[in-house]
Parts: sequence; structure tokens; C-alpha cells
Amino acid sequence: MGGRRAKYKQGPPAPLRKPDETRPSTKRLGKRKANADHEPEPTTNSRPIKKAKADKPPALEKWAKDPKKISKVGFEPTPTKEKSKPLSEEGESDGWEVASDLEDVDGFAVDSLDDLDIDEDFLSCSDDLLRGVPEELDFGSDDEEVELLPQKGRKSKQAERPTKIIPTASDEDSDDDESDNEDGPITAKNIESRSRALDEKAAREAELDIEEMQNAAIEGSDEEIDMEGEGEDAEAFHLPTAEERAEEKNRVADVHVVQRRMRECVRILGNFRKLGAKDRLRSEYVEQLVSDIASYYGYNDFLAEKLFQLFPVSEAIEFFEANEVSRPVTIRTNTLKTRRRDLAQALINRGVNLEPIGKWTNVGLQVFESSVPIGATPEYLSGHYMLQAASSFLPVIALKPQPNERVLDMASAPGGKTTHIAALLQNTGIVFANDANKTRTKSLTANVHRLGCKNVVVCSYDGREFPKVMGGFDRVLLDAPCSGTGVISKDSSVKVNKSERDFHLLSHLQKQLILCAIDSVSPDSKTGGFLVYSTCSVTVDENEAVVDYALRKRPNVKLVDTGLGFGRDGFTKYRGKTFHPSVKLTKRFYPHVHNMDGFYVAKFKVEKRAKIKAGTQEAKSTNAMGADEQQEDVGFDSDEDKLFIEEGKRIQLKAKGLRVPRRRQSDISGEVEKAAA
Repeated sequence: MGGRRAKYKQGPPAPLRKPDETRPSTKRLGKRKANADHEPEPTTNSRPIKKAKADKPPALEKWAKDPKKISKVGFEPTPTKEKSKPLSEEGESDGWEVASDLEDVDGFAVDSLDDLDIDEDFLSCSDDLLRGVPEELDFGSDDEEVELLPQKGRKSKQAERPTKIIPTASDEDSDDDESDNEDGPITAKNIESRSRALDEKAAREAELDIEEMQNAAIEGSDEEIDMEGEGEDAEAFHLPTAEERAEEKNRVADVHVVQRRMRECVRILGNFRKLGAKDRLRSEYVEQLVSDIASYYGYNDFLAEKLFQLFPVSEAIEFFEANEVSRPVTIRTNTLKTRRRDLAQALINRGVNLEPIGKWTNVGLQVFESSVPIGATPEYLSGHYMLQAASSFLPVIALKPQPNERVLDMASAPGGKTTHIAALLQNTGIVFANDANKTRTKSLTANVHRLGCKNVVVCSYDGREFPKVMGGFDRVLLDAPCSGTGVISKDSSVKVNKSERDFHLLSHLQKQLILCAIDSVSPDSKTGGFLVYSTCSVTVDENEAVVDYALRKRPNVKLVDTGLGFGRDGFTKYRGKTFHPSVKLTKRFYPHVHNMDGFYVAKFKVEKRAKIKAGTQEAKSTNAMGADEQQEDVGFDSDEDKLFIEEGKRIQLKAKGLRVPRRRQSDISGEVEKAAA
């Protein structure tokens, strides 16, 4: 049979290679340049490798005669770069040619398929492979048997890449380091290297910390130098006198001038011995700073000074700045209806960006942004959460109510703390939610119903009457009415509408309420007997002074730890006043420190009253008998004053809007007889 397959039929096998003949490279096929000086050593191979053809001087001579090709390549051709012989008519050939000889390298090209010796296996492929330029085919390589041979001259990138990576001493060290970083088991072999790596890492981190501290110190000194230079280069700082301040109040002050003066006063007060003027007192700088704070932030002079005295100079500026920024929006999960994880996922699906407030609460979520009104979502209307400030969580966490307890919330509207207590009680026991303002009980009732609190009783009494109305509670929460100096960011009207008289009246009311709250707690309670006093104020008059007053008036009461893991301790000394040492157990929260509203929390433990000794009791009884004798001598007649007492009670009932009982006929006739006499 004829045809193309018969034409390219492979001839008989080639004779064995002689020992003195060179062996072609067994490396992977690819572009490479041969070197005449390099003669590879013969090696044994398990796979049969096609032998290179003998020298072909005609092709080399033809190539060497062309000076253009020689100048283009730049080096003399070597015998290893040879062109293959054409096949004979019978299709016989001495063997395979090296793959690099088939590529077009600076003038060498394969003219036709007749220049190749083709195997029968290759001929069995598709005829399309024979029509184009032959491709570089990878017939596999025995990497494990390839030896790395030294080569000279120019090499291709592939020739430079070794086929087998031989580990060196440095490689072994790197392998050990990598194995040390792995989470494998610690053995006797690698424990030393791991310990050494940890020591080196700790040393590097310590060096970085020292370097950062040094850089920070240098930057701080540079800033101080810059500020001092600023004062020298610009106009020298002049502290206004009292007359100049009075004149400045009559006109509108320049904001930039006031701001620069505040900054200079803070800097000078921070190092008054070095930076203060010799002819001016420290109190003058303080007065000027307080005056500038009042005009810059919009406070009245009294409140600005009262708040300024609570902090060091630099921290006071931070406090006033924090009051100009609104606090984060927070919500409290209603555990009676859902879990925080489920609520967070539902709100995220509605386009709300939120995250947990912190580790100190397991029901709070902080809302960063929302594409829907956070107070009108279906979850809110269903009672799954309550819009509540983060600081309002603190009193209830400190109170820590237990199931099946009787709890009183003396000032409960609008119901955030009351519903939180009900959720902690798991709808067991009973919660009395009281508020003196009857109109505010409407919002309280609405929130109680929306959040599904079934153990809440809403009432409206003056807190000072509660021991007479009802007592014997296991726990009492008194979130007393206050000046609101901790929530100035929410209500800026506090800056101007609070005077010294307001603080006196509020502190007097708070002292009355805390005594009534203590009397409402049952000291015989097995699980409770606690009172939590809290305000949304930062002033000492409404916080530490009230707590100290309660400790002095009720000896059976003591302060205990609030259970809150953060916050600043209460003051034991303030501007000449000394409070009970246990006042340190109370907690203060500031907007510039904790990023929440200013708040104060104190927790009391009510114990049984101590028994009165016999001697003191007899003395009291004798004193009482002497007083009765004196009253008898005066001639006090209880029957005569009975009418006046009843009339006084009737007037009180009318003032409270209660139903007044009718007068008895005998009383009316007696009054008529007395009037006639």
C-alpha cells in the first residue's frame, strides 16, 4: 500500500551508541543554547532516549559561510546546533534530532516535514499536526535521574532552573523555622527552636515599643516647642484684666481670639511655674479660662465654673467638647420576646448597621446608621427592643433583681428601666412602676404593654409618701430627678436655665427621696434588701453629698460594690468636704471617657436596725413621761382639738383631689353650739 503513511514509515532501529560518542541532553524540551565546550557525561537511564545524529558538516559550513547570520547571533556556531538531514525515499533515518534543533533560532528553521524523523506513534496522531510547524511536545522527564552538570557560557532561563532542589544548611534552618511556626505538636526536637523564636519575637516587639515611645516623646517635645515658638513669633499672649473682660462682655467676642486664649490658658496652667507671668496669679488665669468656656460653649458663668471644678484643666476642656457631640444611638433587646442575635440579624437584613455595645451588657446594641427609622420598624412595634441610652442599663445591672421578688421603681417613666427589670425577672414576681407625674404614666403604660411585661403595676404617687402607701420591697430603684448635667448633649437648655437655687432644691428633694426609698426596703428579705440610687448628673451636690447624708441618717445602711466592671470611683474629698470612705464604692461615668451620658450609680444594703440598750430605753421612757406631765400641765385637750384635726385632714384630701367624707351631724351641732356660746 502507498500513501503518505507508507512514505514516512519508520526504518529499522538505529545501531547502539559507541562509548566515545556524545549523548544528547535528557532535560526537558525547550529553548536553550548549546555550548561547544560542554560535553555531558554519559549516564544510565531506564527509558530509551533517541540518539542524536552524527555531525553534519555541510549544514554547518553553509551556515558559517553567511557572515550576516554570524554577526547577528554574536558568537560562533557550535556543532550541537545542527540541522537535521532530509529523510530518504524509503523513510529511513538514523535517529531523532534534539528538540532545540527544530526551533527557529537566529536563522535556523524547519523548512518542511521532510526534515524530521517521525515515529509511528506520532504518525498515528491527527494529520493536522503534520501540516503546521511542529510543536514542542513534552514526552515526560525522569527528574529523579537527572544530574546537575556544570555549564559554561550563556544559558537560557530554563537551563538555569535546577530540576532538583538540593537542601543546604541554610535551607535546613529555614525549614526548621517554618516548622516552628506551624501548629504541630511540641516535641523534644523542636521545643528549643520554638522557645528561641518566641524570645526573638518578644525582643523585636520590645524594641518596637521603645522606639514608638521615644518617637512619641520627641513629637510631644516638638509640639511644645512649636507652641512656644508660635507665641514668640506671633503676638505675645496678654491676659486680659477684669476691666477688659467687662468691656468684652458688652460686645460680641471673636471666636478665634477666644479659642486661642483658651488654648494658651490651658498650656500655661499645665506648667504655671515655668510659663506663668510673674505679675499675674493662677486664679486670674482660671477665671479667664472659665469665662472663655462660658462664652465659647454657651454656658452661664455659674454652671461653667461648677462643671470646671470637677476635672483637671485639660480634662475639663475634653468634657465640654464631649457635651457638644451627640452620644451613640443604642437599643436594648427585650429578652421576653427575642434574643440579641436574632434581633441583630433581623435589623441587619433591613439595612441597619450595628454591633454589640460591649462585654458589660449582653442585651445592648449600638446603631451606627440605618436606612429605615429605627423607632418605626416592625421589630420595634412588636416589642423586640427598646430605644434606650447605654447609661440607663447601668442602674438595673447594679440592682440585679432575682425572680419572684417585689421590686419598686420610684421614678419609672418612660419605662426603660422598668421593662428591663421585668425582663430580668422573666415576668415573675411583681414590679411597681411609680411616677409622680400622671401625664408621663401614659408613655410608661404604652411601653409596658408593647414589650409584653405582665408583672408590672403602674401607679402615680409622690415618692416621699411611699413608705406609708406600701413597703416591704426586696429591691428598690431610685433614679432620682436631677439637674441633667450629664445629658447636656441631648438637652442643651441645661446650659443656661440652671442656677444655684435649682441645685439646692434638687439636692434637698433627693435627700428626702433616698430616705423614703431606704425605709421602703425590707431588711428581712432573704434574697434582696438592696437599694440602687442613680442620677444623670455629674455634680457632687446631687451624688456623693446625698449618699453621705443617707449614710449619716440611716445607720442600718451601708454601701456595697455596684458590680459594674468599669467607671470611675466616687469622690471621698471634694473642695474641703470629706465624705464617708465607703463612698469610693460608687461609680461615676463621663461622656468624654466612656462615650455615654454622664451618670452616677450607688448601691446600698439595708440591714436590720440594732436593738436599743435597756439603759437608753429607760432614759427615753422617763423623758417621755416627763414630757406627758408637762403637756398635762399645759392643759392639752385632745377632744377639743379633734375637730381641728379632722378639718385639716379634709383639706389635705381636697388638695389631692380625693373624695372628702361627709361631716357627721353631731359634729355640725357641736360647732353650732360652740359658735353660739
